Amino acid sequence: MKQDPAQPSVSQQTTEGDPLGARLKLSFATIVLGQTVSTFGSSLTAFVLGVWVYQETGSVLQFSLITFFSIAPQLVALPFAGVLVDRWNRRWAMLLADTGAGLSTLILFGLISVDRLGITHLYLLVATSAIFGALQGLAFSAATPLLVPAKSLPRANGLVELSFATSLAAAPTAAGFLLGTIGLTGVILIDVTTFLCAAVTLLISRVPDTGPAKTHVAQPSGLWRQMIFGWSYIRKRKGLLALLLLFAVINFIQGMVVVLLTPLVLGFASPIELGAVMSTSIGGLLAGGACFTLWGGPQGHHVRTILACLAIQGTALLLGGLRASVTLVATVAFIYMFFQAVILACSRTIWQSLVDPAVQGRVFAVRRLVVTSARPLAFLLAGPLADRLFEPWMEPGGALAGSIGAVLGVGQGRGIGLFFMCMGLAALAALAVSFRYRPLLELDRV
Repeated sequence: MKQDPAQPSVSQQTTEGDPLGARLKLSFATIVLGQTVSTFGSSLTAFVLGVWVYQETGSVLQFSLITFFSIAPQLVALPFAGVLVDRWNRRWAMLLADTGAGLSTLILFGLISVDRLGITHLYLLVATSAIFGALQGLAFSAATPLLVPAKSLPRANGLVELSFATSLAAAPTAAGFLLGTIGLTGVILIDVTTFLCAAVTLLISRVPDTGPAKTHVAQPSGLWRQMIFGWSYIRKRKGLLALLLLFAVINFIQGMVVVLLTPLVLGFASPIELGAVMSTSIGGLLAGGACFTLWGGPQGHHVRTILACLAIQGTALLLGGLRASVTLVATVAFIYMFFQAVILACSRTIWQSLVDPAVQGRVFAVRRLVVTSARPLAFLLAGPLADRLFEPWMEPGGALAGSIGAVLGVGQGRGIGLFFMCMGLAALAALAVSFRYRPLLELDRV
């Protein structure tokens, strides 16, 4: 799929008038709607498959492998996907991705219908969907600046965060209800239908071609050089490189928090109260996305807004570990996720505004690869650090029970509370370094 000759390039549209006018904005809104519906369907499937695996095997390891196979293949596929996104019209790239993921889900439906689904089949299909998901995510992110005027990018990215957060918030409750009424096959069939919806919205929309690079960018030949081009592009731009490394550190910290939030709350509260905390955190993400969309973003101050929000998040983590209190943890979770929506929208806007549209596929692939890689590492380290160090330290008679324990309390979950506070300090330390790095701050002036 080369560039679609029927689709005028950005430069062509500029000369013909109304380059990013009402029709392209309508295309953006239509595509967002289709992708939101598709995300909702995928979230339904992810929930019910997790339930199915745990009920069939009773194994936490088998359950956790679903997450592994939904992430690891993306890391491998991203460099290839980035090259394809830059070579193809981005509408066709998204359409291929949605079609591939939809076919994987359809095969899953067929195996369940004839009672032939095995764990190995499931992992292979989840991995396949993850690969197509990598292509879809890159193509959608790179298509946004082709559809939305530069001044409207912050508001558009806020809308994206709000839409996807709404899908993620509604899916668990809906999946639980549907699983009890129409069963596993019914839920999977709904997911197939949502992929069809996403495909239809792409077919009726238009996405311009990128046209030639706006700035002189040496284009290497050969697949391998094309794959590493994104890293070379970022490395030569110190501000973008600093932003990438900052997000890798913060994503690592967030991975630790995600893994340990459940044992932290269950150390002093019931599963019902844990559910309330989780719901509150999702509410924060929704509220943050809604406020950012209405606000329209900080014109010209996206980096400083990100740093300010990260400071609030780091402080929230510090406070969250102080006491074994559901109210405190729920409040911290709401605040943390509220500003997470703002951070993600600002970050998308920076990269979409500063990276040449002709190379965004490859550059965004590297960006996602580096940031996403931090999460699996955090998942692997969080448990052992909590179980073998922090929790024993904060048990009655532990190494820190008589010092820090006198302030934070001792017993189950208090070590994880201390761990949260350490993560907050780490976030603030990364922030202090970032505030002193001028190329990062100067991104706001570009």
